[in-house]
Amino acid sequence: MRLSRTLFALFFVAVCALSTGARGQNSINSVVTTEQIRAELITHAPDGAGAGSKVWVGLQLTHQPEWHTYWKNSGDSGQATSLTWTLPVGVLAGDIAWPVPKKLPIGNLANYGYEGTVLLPVPLTITPDFKPSGVTPELEIKLRASWLVCKLECVPQDGQFVLRIPTKGSTAIHTAQFDAAFRAQPTPLNDPASITIQGNTLNLSVAGLPASLQGQTLEFFPETPEVIETAAKWTQSWKGAVWSATVPLSPHRSVGPDVMPLVLVANMGNERPGFLVQAKLNGTWPAVAPLPPMDAVATQPQPSATPIGPPAGATANLPTSVWVALVGALLGGMILNLMPCVFPVLAIKVVGFARHNSNPRHQRVGGLAYSAGVVLSFVALGALMLILRGAGEQLGWGFQLQSPAVVAALAVLFTVIGLNLAGLFEFAQFVPNRLATLEAKNPSVDAFLSGVLAVAIASPCTAPFMGASLGLALALPAAQALAIFAALGIGMALPYLAASWSPALARMLPRPGAWMDTFRRAMAFPMFATVIWLVWVLGQQSGIDGAAALLALLLALALVIWAFGLRGRSRSTIATFSIAILALMTWSVGQNVIKMAEAPGTSVNTAIWQPWAPGKVDQLLASGTPVFVDFTAAWCVTCQYNKKTTLANANLLADFDAKKVTLLRADWTRRDPAITAALAQLGRNGVPVYVLYQNGRAPVVLSEILSVAEVRALIGAL
Repeated sequence: MRLSRTLFALFFVAVCALSTGARGQNSINSVVTTEQIRAELITHAPDGAGAGSKVWVGLQLTHQPEWHTYWKNSGDSGQATSLTWTLPVGVLAGDIAWPVPKKLPIGNLANYGYEGTVLLPVPLTITPDFKPSGVTPELEIKLRASWLVCKLECVPQDGQFVLRIPTKGSTAIHTAQFDAAFRAQPTPLNDPASITIQGNTLNLSVAGLPASLQGQTLEFFPETPEVIETAAKWTQSWKGAVWSATVPLSPHRSVGPDVMPLVLVANMGNERPGFLVQAKLNGTWPAVAPLPPMDAVATQPQPSATPIGPPAGATANLPTSVWVALVGALLGGMILNLMPCVFPVLAIKVVGFARHNSNPRHQRVGGLAYSAGVVLSFVALGALMLILRGAGEQLGWGFQLQSPAVVAALAVLFTVIGLNLAGLFEFAQFVPNRLATLEAKNPSVDAFLSGVLAVAIASPCTAPFMGASLGLALALPAAQALAIFAALGIGMALPYLAASWSPALARMLPRPGAWMDTFRRAMAFPMFATVIWLVWVLGQQSGIDGAAALLALLLALALVIWAFGLRGRSRSTIATFSIAILALMTWSVGQNVIKMAEAPGTSVNTAIWQPWAPGKVDQLLASGTPVFVDFTAAWCVTCQYNKKTTLANANLLADFDAKKVTLLRADWTRRDPAITAALAQLGRNGVPVYVLYQNGRAPVVLSEILSVAEVRALIGAL
């Protein structure tokens, strides 16, 4: 029994290592449509796409009424549309030729962006190195685009597009759209423009504008973000042919360029001609006011709330010492044993200790080996996460369960363990006697790999004290960060280590007997319950087709295992038939398991909870609305427990409504760099995280295990 668990644990670790880079994909074509926007990749190649040809491609965004996306400088909030190209050798993509934007006031804020229909054109350079296929002489263009579409709420979206342009002939069906986009480009001005700084204002002087604009009111769009107060009032005037403006500087300014590109736009009926100005600084920028240290930020005293830590990467003014973080990790690891996702392993280890109750030496060796497996697995998982984050990946605790392949591998593992515990098969039926006796000869290896399995199962859980410690680990040098992960493992292994080395605790364990076989079979049901949960998690990632495909494959796998347990002549026939069925189903529906379904729209959220999006909290706070954010994931058992109990409590929901608190839910089931960054700003790198935001006050982060009384006390103080 336990050797089978051991080998499947090794299989899982290998899958984890291979699957951390899995990405979700939308359907690939030239059009992606959501409830808020229609995105289409179009082209303009009147002379074909051969070497030296003039080729344009562009992402055309058609917004639903009142929805908008963002310019290269999004303003006070939002995020610019980004395009990532995959092109053949010899084809180079230029930058987006951004059309002139509009100013979009939202409460006390202002953004720069687009409504209606906008085309973002990009020039392609076709060099002589481009060699089209002789069979299909086409230029294949692949694009991954990401955009943030907002109304009062914001929805991050992305899509993948493929376009094939004939290398010969003309592709000019979208000439009108590209001509309109070209007319909307700002015209560069060659005449000098200057910027001077006086106090907290920026004074701009521009010459060389067309004479037809003199006396008209112009719109002003800086390409450099976070320099001016976007929504503040500003003044402009004409002195002959020179246009001047006085604009308030942002108190949170983070940059001070020597040359500042600006776009000036005139409103002339249906036309909005724009002009690109390169304004040079005369003098120096004022010093940027330093941000207050994190430990000086006021926080509300709450009995169970935890103030936020520093942003990821901060090394000074840490709110918690490394020693306190180590103690927190130790306590969190101990409490992790009580989390529901670890229960099956906890129960099986109790049986294992009972089996060796009469052999203290075996107990102690097994306890040490199990502890070594737990600690080294935590350190290895932490090191992998730090390495991937250092390479630019946005990852957090439980990151491997954001991959459908890992979730499916876990479901296979738990199904096999459950069938083994239920008595459907024994490992000795499938391997030579020499291998079957390996466990008896190497019990410490089995105990070590049991520790590895325990960490794999515990990875989607976050216990109290863990969140702050893991969040701080990412702001520390690698050695100190790995020490925190090691402390987490020591905490998780400590109860087993104490039970294996303490005679008093050992005497409290039940003696071996017939109950152990009954208990073993009963533990199959928690395993199957875990499989149900994993199938549900996969359904959140790969959709109903992916969940159904996984169930079908698990059924076929169970048939194979049953067939190999048969005796007599029928065994080989039935086993061959069952293997063929499993292979056929894997080939036909296996791809549905690992293929990410399209991200759900806002319809998956109830009327009470709105979807979180970058910048949405700031927008709501600017209107004076307090905000409560639930950072969650389908694979996080603790999250689901809190969601079904505390966050569904009628009295608590009534308190939220009475205090006009907006409820946002940030779903981290799929890998989402924006949510990962938001967690890092809160000093966290895993879920669950619950945060209350109030205008003018520091956010308050609550404990991982929520209680109704805790949250009601916090809301009642508003």
